[in-house]
Amino acid sequence: MPDSLPRWTLLFVILFTGAYFLLTHEGLYGVDDYYYARHAYQLLHGTFELGPDPQELLHDPLHERWLIFGPVAGFFALFGVNIISATLWPLLATLGCAGLIYVLYARREPVVAAAAMLLLGLHYFTLNLANYLYPDNILMFWCLAGAAALLRGREPGRRAGWWGLGFALLGFAALLSKETIAYYLPFYLGVLGLDAVRRRHGRFWVVALSTGALLLAAYGVFYYVVTDDGLYRIHLIEQTNKFLSEGNYLVGNRAVLLDRITWQPLSFFVGIGLGLMLTLAAAALGHPSAPHGPEGADSEGPDRWFWLALAGSTLAFYWLGSTSLSSYNPITLLPRMTTPLLPPLALAAGFGLQRLVARAGGRALAAGVVLLLLTAWLRTAVAVVYLLPGLALLAVGLSRWLPRWPAALRPGRPALAAGVVAVLGLALAVRPAYFMRKPPVSAHASQVRVLQRLAGPAVRGTVLVDDFLFPNYDFSYGFEVPKGLSFRRYFARDSIRISPAQPAWLLLNRATLANDELTRKLIRYSPDSVLSWYPNRRLVAQDGLVELYEVRR
Repeated sequence: MPDSLPRWTLLFVILFTGAYFLLTHEGLYGVDDYYYARHAYQLLHGTFELGPDPQELLHDPLHERWLIFGPVAGFFALFGVNIISATLWPLLATLGCAGLIYVLYARREPVVAAAAMLLLGLHYFTLNLANYLYPDNILMFWCLAGAAALLRGREPGRRAGWWGLGFALLGFAALLSKETIAYYLPFYLGVLGLDAVRRRHGRFWVVALSTGALLLAAYGVFYYVVTDDGLYRIHLIEQTNKFLSEGNYLVGNRAVLLDRITWQPLSFFVGIGLGLMLTLAAAALGHPSAPHGPEGADSEGPDRWFWLALAGSTLAFYWLGSTSLSSYNPITLLPRMTTPLLPPLALAAGFGLQRLVARAGGRALAAGVVLLLLTAWLRTAVAVVYLLPGLALLAVGLSRWLPRWPAALRPGRPALAAGVVAVLGLALAVRPAYFMRKPPVSAHASQVRVLQRLAGPAVRGTVLVDDFLFPNYDFSYGFEVPKGLSFRRYFARDSIRISPAQPAWLLLNRATLANDELTRKLIRYSPDSVLSWYPNRRLVAQDGLVELYEVRR
C-alpha cells in the first residue's frame, strides 16, 4: 500500500475537523463546560479552592479533573477568556488521537491507519465533542496514548523501563481527566496477569506498577491533607451516584434495567453510527485464511488481537458495568460516554477493513449485507454511514465472481483499498458536513458582542436575560462583570427598580428562544411573549438574532 494514503487521510481529518470546529461552534453547552472554564480562570488568577465545596452544593467531580481545566488556564493566559480558547484543548486532544494512530500504523499498516483515522476522527460525536469543554475527547487521547504505550513498550528491543514509566504517567493523566479510565482496568489487569504467567516484560511492569503506586500514594496524601479523606475522590463519585439516583436504573428507572443490560446498548450503538465500527471489528476476528505477510506469517496478528481484546473488554464494561462500587447502576447510554471505547474499536475496525479488501470473498459479502440490514433497520439520516460502506463491501465481496471486474480493483490491490477508504471517508463526512452548512442555533458570538456594549466602569443597571444565559452570563465578560451591572431573569421584571441612575436592559436572543433542545425543558416562553412583558422599550442594539432593548417604566 502506498505510504501516501495515511498521510493524505491525516491531512483530510485535520482540515475537516478544523472546519467543523469553526463552522459549527455554538458556545457554551451547559453546566459542565461553564464550570470547567470557571475553574480554569480561578486557577489562572490564584483563586481556585483546593478543598471541596464548603456548602456541599456541588455533587459532581468536575472540581477534581485537573487535566481538563488546567491546560485551559494556559490558553486563557495566552489568548484571553473566550469560547475558542476555552475549547482549544478538546480540539487538540481530538486531533492528537488522529496523530497517534498515524504514528502507530502509517508505516506498519497503512490501510489500518487510514481507516482508523477516518472512523475515529469523522465519527459525528467525536467531532461534536471537540467543540465543547467536556472531558470526553481529552480522556480519549489519554486512553489511546496509554494503550499504545502498553502495546509498544512490551515489544522486543524497546527501553521497557521508560515505556513503563510513560504508561503509568499516561494512566494517571487519564485519572486526572475523568474517572471512566476505569473502563480499561480489566484489560490492563488481564495483560498483567498473562505476562506474569508467561514471565515476560518484567522490567516494564515493575517500573509501571512502582510509578503508579507512588503516584496514587501521593494523590491520596494530597487529598488527606486537603480534605482529611485520602479516598475523597472515590467517595465523591459515590456521592454523585447518590445525588443522581432518581434517574438511574436502580431507583427511578428500575423497570427498564433488564432492557438496559440486554438489547438497549446494541440499539444505541447502531443509532449513533457505531454499528459500522462494530461490523468491521467483527471482520477482524479469527485467523487469516491465507498468509498475511510476505513471509507467510500473520504479521499484524499481535496488534490486531490487542485492539480487539481491549475493544471487547471495554465494550463489556460499558454494556454491563456499574458507575458505583456500592450498588449496581449501569452507565447512562449517552454518546459522550462511549469515548474510551472508540480508539480500540476504531483500530480493530481498521484491521477488519484491511482484511476485507485484502481477501474479499464471503467475509466482505457478509459485512456488506450486515451494513445494508442496519441501513434498512435504522431508516434515519444516520443510516448513510452504513449504506455507502455496505454497498462498497458488497461489491468487494462479489468481485471474485465478476469476470468484468477491473483488474486494478481486485482484492489485495492498492487501488481497491484506497477506493474503499475513500467511500468510508465520504460516508462519515456526510452528516458532519450537513451540520457545517446549517446556521447556528445559539448566536453565541452575536450575544457576546451585544453584551460587550454594556461594559466599562461607568455602566450601571440591570440586564434581564433568559434562563439559559443567566447561570453563565459572566463568561461573556471573561468572568469580570462590570461592578455596576446586575443580571436577572425575565420573570424578575416586577421586582426591579428602574431609574435614570439604575436603567434596565432586555437582552433577547431569538436563536436561544427557538432552540428545540431548550424549549422542550428549560425555556417556556417565546420572543413575542417576552416582548409583551416589556411594552415600554426601545431597541438600542441588534446583532443578527440578538437584540438589546432599553426598558422604561
